[in-house]
Amino acid sequence: MEKIEQLSQSKIQRRFMARGKDARVTIILECTCCVRNRVNKESMGISRYITQKNRHNTPSRLELIKFCTFCYKHTIHGEIKK
Repeated sequence: MEKIEQLSQSKIQRRFMARGKDARVTIILECTCCVRNRVNKESMGISRYITQKNRHNTPSRLELIKFCTFCYKHTIHGEIKK
């Protein structure tokens, strides 16, 4: 009887320990040059990328160098609020 209780306790502990999925969040990266220049007269929009980050490892705002299809060059893309 004690073994059954111990097994059920260990299963319950594993079940709760496996729930760490809320650390990853989906973020949107937006071109800083397009926003700053209010979009070039020739271009029709702002470059945006969708990616994920771990909230525990990178609590600050994320900035990556990505290719902007409207500026036609690699620029800094910063995280924006949803």
